[in-house]
Amino acid sequence: MSKRPIYYDTETTGIDSKNDRIIEIAAYDPVLDKTFNKLINPKMNIPPESTQIHNITDEMVKDADTFEIVGKEFINFCEGETILIAHNNDSFDKYFLENEFTRNNITIPNFTYIDSLKWARKYRPDLPRHSLQYLRQIYNVEANQAHRALDDVIVLYKVFDKMIDDLPIETVLELLNKTKEELLLVMPFGKHQGKKLQDVPKNYFQWLLKNDAFEKEENKILKKSLIKLNLI
Repeated sequence: MSKRPIYYDTETTGIDSKNDRIIEIAAYDPVLDKTFNKLINPKMNIPPESTQIHNITDEMVKDADTFEIVGKEFINFCEGETILIAHNNDSFDKYFLENEFTRNNITIPNFTYIDSLKWARKYRPDLPRHSLQYLRQIYNVEANQAHRALDDVIVLYKVFDKMIDDLPIETVLELLNKTKEELLLVMPFGKHQGKKLQDVPKNYFQWLLKNDAFEKEENKILKKSLIKLNLI
């Protein structure tokens, strides 16, 4: 039996998955044509700079359920053989989700993930940017209320469906998990993106090392390349 895709997105109090909290989670199951959308009381104040991005206020979440409840509801929504798909999943949504499960003593399901940002960067290197809203324009997907979870989920579903065309979701997963053997020669992300690795300050690599950036699956080729080039 093939796995069914579930597209999801989170809105949070900030960008630190260890200290910030999820305040909204949304998902769309295109196979069953069902949606999931819940505000979450994070039991902490939402910084104004975060509210400016997603327009979620303390007032909006004060009477909402906590993640202890919503997390279990989300698991039920994702019941069965599923693949969770999010844009920038491997660096953001996945960590927030798993940290919330751990924090609330909820057993983490054995989810399989796809990062649509990773796919876009790998198979559309011709594009100058790979943000969801930029891809939306490239693939002629209608605009919506950007940076609210369910709206972004629906856009992601439409964009990713066009990006992968008629490829089975299992094939997409297999292609993403193939490791390139060649070395990277340029910096793939961050403030030095596009620079030759030899031209990037070594203290930047040390900063990445200190912050465990090289432990992420998508950065292991970069780490291997830096070691071979004697840059770390």
